[in-house]
Amino acid sequence: MKTVTAALANRNFSSLLRDVARGESVLITSRGKPVATISPVDTVAADAAREQARQRLLAHLRQVRPSGVPRDWTRDGLYER
Repeated sequence: MKTVTAALANRNFSSLLRDVARGESVLITSRGKPVATISPVDTVAADAAREQARQRLLAHLRQVRPSGVPRDWTRDGLYER
């Protein structure tokens, strides 16, 4: 893992992002103490988390009743020609 100061990271942020895109993690320090880590995104895990969130939302929406004013129209009726 590469370690850089906050000042250096600020001046060379584009270069750091290129390093991260190539798979390297970067530790950012301020006054000698670690304050942040920039690391590549685990796209497989991110996609799995996104799909789980989507499934939870759909399950929730199936259980919730519509609120508001009752509607006496249908979707097909909106598009009558």
